[in-house]
Amino acid sequence: MAGPKLHVAVLAFPFGCHAKPVLNLVCKLATAIPQSHFSFFNTSKSNDALFFSSSHSDFPANVKPYSVEDGVPGGCHLSPANPPESLEVFLAATPENYVRAIDRAVTETGKNVSCLITDGFLLFSGKIAENLNVPWVPVWIPFPSSLSAHIYTDLIRRSYINNGDNNGTLEFVPGLSEMRISDLPDEVLIHGDSEETILSQMLSQTDRLLPRANAIVMNFYEELNPPLLTRDLNSKFQNLFNVGFLTLSLPPSPLPPSDSDPTGCLSWLDGQRTTSVAYISFGTLATPPREELAAIAEALEASGLQFLWSLRDNLADLLPNGFVERTKEVGKIVTWAPQALVLGHGSVGVFVTHCGCNSVYESIANGVPMICRPFFGDHRMIGRAVEEVWGVGVRVEDGVFTKTGLLQCLEVILEDHHQRGKEIEKNVKALKEVILKAAQPNGTASKDLESLMNIISVGTRTNLI
Repeated sequence: MAGPKLHVAVLAFPFGCHAKPVLNLVCKLATAIPQSHFSFFNTSKSNDALFFSSSHSDFPANVKPYSVEDGVPGGCHLSPANPPESLEVFLAATPENYVRAIDRAVTETGKNVSCLITDGFLLFSGKIAENLNVPWVPVWIPFPSSLSAHIYTDLIRRSYINNGDNNGTLEFVPGLSEMRISDLPDEVLIHGDSEETILSQMLSQTDRLLPRANAIVMNFYEELNPPLLTRDLNSKFQNLFNVGFLTLSLPPSPLPPSDSDPTGCLSWLDGQRTTSVAYISFGTLATPPREELAAIAEALEASGLQFLWSLRDNLADLLPNGFVERTKEVGKIVTWAPQALVLGHGSVGVFVTHCGCNSVYESIANGVPMICRPFFGDHRMIGRAVEEVWGVGVRVEDGVFTKTGLLQCLEVILEDHHQRGKEIEKNVKALKEVILKAAQPNGTASKDLESLMNIISVGTRTNLI
């Protein structure tokens, strides 16, 4: 039996929410292009979580994980409480760690690489693709506005230094007129060389290196972007493919039987009224300060609302004394929740979120309004879009949780008499319909995915800009 005709190398970025969406895209491609083999390069820690966790299902047989070195010297251990240190150590080991792993996969499969798919942050990958003489296809996982911010970093830094206004708008950047300087990712607003990190140095080359790619894949639906932003991004790249939300399958599948959920979340939600529950989760990395956790708890208790709170073990001890006991009749606290299923349950009326892109996309896909408390990265840009561009949620006042502020937000979303809440509910349901249409077989996202498959299947490198 003949082996695979194509060998696609995939370089994942093993931090934050980046690796899972890229793997989901790879699985779609592997299923659609069965004559291909996909080698997925990632750290062993990230691969273990993606491929070998009991919560994950089987993967296509033509997808195989390979480990790359994380840069940590043998015998050394980095503190999990300091993620930036792990990131910097890892980036210092690139690109050599990826190149060595690719060589191993080529030797093992007996097939040269025919295409290179990479996380959009790994800008050095363009040179690897050039050396291999294969197409380079970066995947931009964060919010599209953040890509524009990185493209225009030099212009933004000059303007910020000249004006020094944190609340100034970004109207001088095409498609970002709704955004503020204060919304930008930290890597964009670097004050001099002393504050530069390996990541910020790498991302500052976005405008120079990313246009060399054969195609850019966006973890997004084009219909949700301001038209000016879409036009400007299209003008920068050879091909720009908005293939939809990569952590989701649309339309959402029916919920499984509630008793199949080992966390008990679905069974608990079954006993609540429609759209009555506040679901609270801040992902795996965002950590509210102690005083904000207390404020959330105080607001929930004062409101009397039903709530489901996904709270990591190391944070539960920071809750006010007696809170769990006093609210046990109306609330449920778990260390992890099946978020996509929770947001798809009819009892959930609002999602209190850190504004991670995948969390926000899951909320939109299920028509659930949001209360936003951004933390880092693209969170602030997403929070601005949620409230002011799409009108599908509200942000907490001054960007921090207070008892009074969260109570006000909960009232806006969940109280029947609140006109703004009705508008938000209407908007999020309309946005859900927009993306469901785009995800249909003849929709824009499906057509872009097909165009991407054509580039991968041909495996021919076009001349770089």
